[in-house]
Amino acid sequence: MDIRINTQRLWSRLMAMAELGATDQGGVCRLALSDLDEEGRQLLIAWSKPLGLQARHDRLGNLFLRREGTDAQRLPIVMGSHLDSQPTGGKFDGVYGVIAALEVIETLTEHGADTAAPLEIAVWTNEEGARFSPAMLGSGYFAGVFDEGYAIARQDNRGVTIAQELQRLGYEESTLPANHELGAFLEAHIEQGPILEKEDLEIGIVTGVQGIRWYDVTVSGVENHAGPFPMSGRRDPVRSSAALISSLYELVDSWDDDARITIGDISARPGSRNTVPGSVHFTLDLRHPNSDSLARMDEQARALIEAVKICSATVEEIWYSPPVAFDARCIDAVRDATVQCDYQHRSMVSGAGHDAVYLSRVCPTAMIFTPCRGGMSHNPAEYASAEQLARGANVLLHSAWALAR
Repeated sequence: MDIRINTQRLWSRLMAMAELGATDQGGVCRLALSDLDEEGRQLLIAWSKPLGLQARHDRLGNLFLRREGTDAQRLPIVMGSHLDSQPTGGKFDGVYGVIAALEVIETLTEHGADTAAPLEIAVWTNEEGARFSPAMLGSGYFAGVFDEGYAIARQDNRGVTIAQELQRLGYEESTLPANHELGAFLEAHIEQGPILEKEDLEIGIVTGVQGIRWYDVTVSGVENHAGPFPMSGRRDPVRSSAALISSLYELVDSWDDDARITIGDISARPGSRNTVPGSVHFTLDLRHPNSDSLARMDEQARALIEAVKICSATVEEIWYSPPVAFDARCIDAVRDATVQCDYQHRSMVSGAGHDAVYLSRVCPTAMIFTPCRGGMSHNPAEYASAEQLARGANVLLHSAWALAR
């Protein structure tokens, strides 16, 4: 049966969710475990109630909406992503995978299409890592990468912990059965890069995710008055940081086109206009799909940091996500669904981290990419058309349906 999702319903729900945390620039600010994030969860639950889906959550607030199957022995086929956003995020990152999963279940229900395996929608807590670090914390907790004590102790920049927010929002007690196993996990997502658009393709069949290393770097100098103290005697951490950052970019430029570097947050302390700072702190993000290459990049970056002159520098690695290869059977299901829908496609490796990275440790996993305009993401200008998103949701529909049958 060649059924398709309801394009207008998918789009209207995405736009309704985008109103929660809407910004003046046209994007979304819906940080993890905020009131707006919770409003998004409750809106999703309200949409799911006419379908008879059962809502449950675990100790980190990961939310599951379940449609029962006809075979009680089968593990659920799970679809989903996240509802939290970056502070200056767009309307589609994460939320598309959640709303597409709801659309899959509603479409199957409308067509009277039962499945042997249960179907579930998953909303993973704090995927972005924008409010609480590290990223993908909810899926990492579910997969056993982070223990509960570590996860709930994470703080935002105001000192509020995940434990406090879980209690405030009513997630402190799990309603999910113990050892909730998954039969497979599928995540639909905008590409967040320009490849599909440049090649005029409709679907990316994601075979894996590149490795990611996150660091905090501190360059320490000596505070002094901006006027009387001469330039020649200063131990200015801003000057040393500028040279170091330039060297780090040159390092990554010397690698192949798959290498990535991002320095996304820089601060000088004490932060006074007429004081030479005592320290500079910045974040460092290194990525590569090859684990050996990423390890070598790590060594070279550390050597540059250790070689900082005049000032001293330290580096702390706060997160490492190794390269991931997805499950062949799930990839085949996505490819078969793409061919069935007659969409132009290619295989590709994701440059961004996703909840599917950690889920791949505990169940067969694959991802589906749709193009986004200009490859823009983590930006209010993030955009994908209703038709592009519908194609990805149709592939999700037929791949999940095949796995659940």
